[in-house]
Amino acid sequence: MLLIDWLIVLAYLIVTMVIGVYLSNKASGSIEDFFVSGRSLPWWLAGTSMAATTFSIDTPLYVAGLVGSRGIAGNWEWWSFGIAHVVMIYIFARLWRRSEVVTDAELTEIRYGGKTAAVLRGVKAFLFAVPINCIGIGYAMLAMVKVVDALELWQSVGVEPNDSLKLWSVIVVSILVLLYAGFSGLWGVVTTDFFQFFLALFGAIVVAVAAVTSMGGMQNLIDQAQANSEFDIMSVLPLTFDGGIGWSAVAGIPASTFMAYVFLQWWSFRRSDGGGEFIQRLVASKNESEAEKAAWFFNILNYVIRTWPWIIVALAAVAIYPDLADRELGYPKLMLDFLPPVLLGLVVASLIAAFMSTVSTLINWGASYLTNDLYGRFIRPGATQAELVSVGRLTSVIVTFFGAAAAFVASDVATVFRLVIAIGTGPGLVLILRWFWWRINAAAELSAMVTGFVIGLLTSVLEVVQIADFGLRLLVTAGITTVVWVTVMLLTPAESDETLDNFYRRVRPGGPGWKHQRQRTGMRPLQNLGLELQRVMAALLLLFGAMFAVGGFLLLQSLLGWCSLIVAVGGWWWLRQLNHQPISPVPRPGLDDDDLGM
Repeated sequence: MLLIDWLIVLAYLIVTMVIGVYLSNKASGSIEDFFVSGRSLPWWLAGTSMAATTFSIDTPLYVAGLVGSRGIAGNWEWWSFGIAHVVMIYIFARLWRRSEVVTDAELTEIRYGGKTAAVLRGVKAFLFAVPINCIGIGYAMLAMVKVVDALELWQSVGVEPNDSLKLWSVIVVSILVLLYAGFSGLWGVVTTDFFQFFLALFGAIVVAVAAVTSMGGMQNLIDQAQANSEFDIMSVLPLTFDGGIGWSAVAGIPASTFMAYVFLQWWSFRRSDGGGEFIQRLVASKNESEAEKAAWFFNILNYVIRTWPWIIVALAAVAIYPDLADRELGYPKLMLDFLPPVLLGLVVASLIAAFMSTVSTLINWGASYLTNDLYGRFIRPGATQAELVSVGRLTSVIVTFFGAAAAFVASDVATVFRLVIAIGTGPGLVLILRWFWWRINAAAELSAMVTGFVIGLLTSVLEVVQIADFGLRLLVTAGITTVVWVTVMLLTPAESDETLDNFYRRVRPGGPGWKHQRQRTGMRPLQNLGLELQRVMAALLLLFGAMFAVGGFLLLQSLLGWCSLIVAVGGWWWLRQLNHQPISPVPRPGLDDDDLGM
């Protein structure tokens, strides 16, 4: 890092702070202004912010470690969430927008009633705001520390730092994030996210181009990466076809883990119906149509566009640094070794941007639970809007403090990523079914959430029960959690008719699970669930087809590229045909109102 590089980084930090201060007035009117931008976000800003949130400084490090230790197929650990994210587009985006909540925890007292619903809201708000959210901030800080270390940033100014100094330098950057997130609320977060995302994407592409150029072309890079690997590093799906379809013996991940990713993880995880930060953007969108568009834009940015620069850099790290002990350091080492001045400063600024976008979101998101669902609900129910905004700024400080504390006990990015998945697995099915089946009650959701969290702690943190296979661990967690919540649901009473009717009037979901509510309210659903499920299938073909088509052609796997392109075009054509049909179900001759919604 030369002086010009440091000046570029400094300029970026100043611009970010100026934006935050400039937008501070937009966040001062009410709690909705502060946490959901007055429900006025355009789709392109909400969608980009969702993508920026998932693109932290830890992400390219995580992917580099994943590919280096498990091959390209290891990315199914996060690719599988694309299924849930496509479901979010057509099944949940409009429902969340119609709910008009500030946080997903608030929905519990709309969907359920009584003391159990209040307990559920409080427990969920605390778990998401403190342990889960602060773990996220902590491992983002850990990734930033690793980048600071690998790029020798302190050494470039003549200082030999210890581990504590490296971490404190990251915490100082986090305090800057806190300042603009605390000033401007979600408006400042999403606006800076827009610039931070494209700067971070630019940085990833620059590193990928530099890596390919240094290897003399893509073919040389691929050949050397495979030569340095003891497993099939290049396969997206490591299958064999000798005497039938089977799982390759040289795959980087076992078949059981892959099956758990694709058929279990995405629907059993606590974000099965959207996810906290995503929900915040969906409910902040201008209207239902904008929320749906935002969800689509996020999927394109996150899976089709961002995936491959990370993977190319990861392959380059394997090819160039075959003896690198920590594969997560491949990304910053390539930056340091192959980028000239100015470009190095821009890419370092892009990594800081990625870090700041995620941390700012987590700070604002965590503070929304503490303010809206704990302080405003239980401590000061009669608090004024001005008081709630002040509390939102104070709780932003608290969340940042606990996130910094978590960074001191984290070890490596990939392990913490899987830890977050493990302790969040289990309640996903309940979260899906509560929208479409009246019988789900607060006790069922509470037991699912607590059971999944406890099993995750016992198997992934305390390791009281050791299950080495990650896929089997997820299966055990989801299975036990399901048995618990189903039992609890059957042993406890259903929600009252009044509660269920009010929820149905507000959200008006489709499906056969609200037959009695439709009869009592006389209101048809605003969702054609059967049509939306078809749209999900078509959109999955389009999204994954497009993603693997881009990857196939970039990685010189022409068969994968052409086959995936055909799948993508077929999905696009199918989706186009479906889009000509009405979103709301239309009665047909012989069709009773009780059957509407399917």
